[in-house]
Amino acid sequence: MFEGGRIREEQKSRINTEDTESTEGAEKRLGTMTKTIEELIPEYLRGLPVYVPGRPIEEVERELKIHAVKLASNENPLGPSPKAMEAARAVLGDSHRYPDGGTLRLREKVAAMHGVSPEEIFVALGSSELIDLASRVLLRQGLEGITSEGSYAPFSIAIRASGAKLVLVPQLRFAFDLQAIAKAITPRTGVIYLANPNNPTGTAFTGDEFREFVESVPDGVLVVLDEAYIHYAASMGLRDSVEAYRRRKNLLILRTFSKVYGLAGLRIGYAIGRPELLSAMNKLKTPFNTSGVAQAAALASLDDKEHVRRCIETNAAERKRLCEGLAKLGLRPVPSETNFVFLPVGPGAKAISDDLLHLGVIVRPLGWMGFPEAIRISVGTAQENDKLFEALGRVLAKRKGKPELTPR
Repeated sequence: MFEGGRIREEQKSRINTEDTESTEGAEKRLGTMTKTIEELIPEYLRGLPVYVPGRPIEEVERELKIHAVKLASNENPLGPSPKAMEAARAVLGDSHRYPDGGTLRLREKVAAMHGVSPEEIFVALGSSELIDLASRVLLRQGLEGITSEGSYAPFSIAIRASGAKLVLVPQLRFAFDLQAIAKAITPRTGVIYLANPNNPTGTAFTGDEFREFVESVPDGVLVVLDEAYIHYAASMGLRDSVEAYRRRKNLLILRTFSKVYGLAGLRIGYAIGRPELLSAMNKLKTPFNTSGVAQAAALASLDDKEHVRRCIETNAAERKRLCEGLAKLGLRPVPSETNFVFLPVGPGAKAISDDLLHLGVIVRPLGWMGFPEAIRISVGTAQENDKLFEALGRVLAKRKGKPELTPR
């Protein structure tokens, strides 16, 4: 017994010694590897800007104790279709169940609408998820992504977040310069992002201009065409891009239910693209990325063509009145093909936005999008636009004679 006990003690001592040596060795090795969490974040991600949303109307009203109108986020002032709201309420009781992760019914309906197969439709969390997935699939360090200066911020963010080099092409008269973008393509180019009409300038290129551009792009470069505002545009028809897609394999078309369909709060949109590309994007998307409520509302909204027509016609009439009213105040808005107006006002743009805010009108200063001397005003209802005219008139009268206000 004594001999056995001595052996066990020797074994225990040897194990403890080995454990100590093992621990010391591990600590020594790990000491050379130790980094903070911040140091582990790739360099190309550290400088990425954060997308800046418009201020919620509830926050402004609570803070300033006033009734406000929001003309900052390009929302549909007429709201969703009554059919969409009814469909959403009908499925709300099923919210304890996961939604259809394959969005089959919605893909089938959208595919039939565009004359493509369901395998060519990808339903996503608004256009934003689609923009991100395109870069994640096709870009990486050593490659390049191209977009225009003064366009939708998530384009640039998606390119930089992939580790690729961001190539920004200057605008031409507040619009995409398609010829200059074509000249910027190199063997390292993987993705080109376009918005038609463009946000935040409201300009659009024509179907002929787009077809000529697409024909100049090599097959190995993906053109991502964001058409969030296409229903409001006259320069390019709803079918123009889809016809181009039938001829070219390197085109991904993005559409959203956030604008003319009035479902911005439900976050749902779709892409038209080649099945091989969509299959790769599907591997990276968030599971169950769109809710059952959003899918039901989107399906129903496609059936309410009368509501869509009313939204388009109301926007056209109020956009015309908005531009005329701004001109009467001595300002020169850029001609718009969207549900908002881009307005150069001079170096006092941020101060003017703040003054309007305190009078209960929320607009969008655009310094963060590369236009420090401009604001963006969403087209509201007649009553909302009237409130804007009254408030902006007061602000301009107060600032009259100040050099920072420069009517254009």
